[in-house]
Amino acid sequence: MAKKEIPNKTEREYVIPLRKKYQLAARYKKTPKAVKTVKEFLVKHMQIRDRDLNKIKIDKFLNEILWFRGIRNPPYKIRVKAVKEGDIIRVYALELPKKLEFKKKRFDKQSEDAKLAIEKKKTMIQRAKETMKSKPKEGEEGKEENKENKESQKEVQKLEKKTEKPKEAKIQKQPKAKVAHQRKTMPQTGK
Repeated sequence: MAKKEIPNKTEREYVIPLRKKYQLAARYKKTPKAVKTVKEFLVKHMQIRDRDLNKIKIDKFLNEILWFRGIRNPPYKIRVKAVKEGDIIRVYALELPKKLEFKKKRFDKQSEDAKLAIEKKKTMIQRAKETMKSKPKEGEEGKEENKENKESQKEVQKLEKKTEKPKEAKIQKQPKAKVAHQRKTMPQTGK
């Protein structure tokens, strides 16, 4: 049997100079050139043999730092942390402006809350399924438990529908609003 190999995980920090490369680009292409420069720098220094820029994944907040001042005025240099996992390299910014620091904290908290909510829904579904598995008793008590089981089944179905990924909604065209003042036509007289 073949053993699963754990990919080597290497981390490095770089200060990437951007100004020299994007100075040669047109004014309206400077920030895209800066993004490409970051990728080219990391391909070279993290030793990707085939020089494929698609193997470099830039973090959302690093991208925001590059685009923070618009398309015409990217930063002159940037400090990054590059993490190589197998063939893919993930790039993160080391220093964030205060505005983006707050945004990152908020994003992290929202993602944690979402994970907790999903786990909570899963445990609720499991509990409901366990109550459904209990055998109904005979007599009046059994009838009450059957009602409870039916209710729990409905709850399980509702919860499962909520946890499923939403289907793509079809876009429906709305009818045009009627014009309040319609053009009045004058009757034509035949002279």
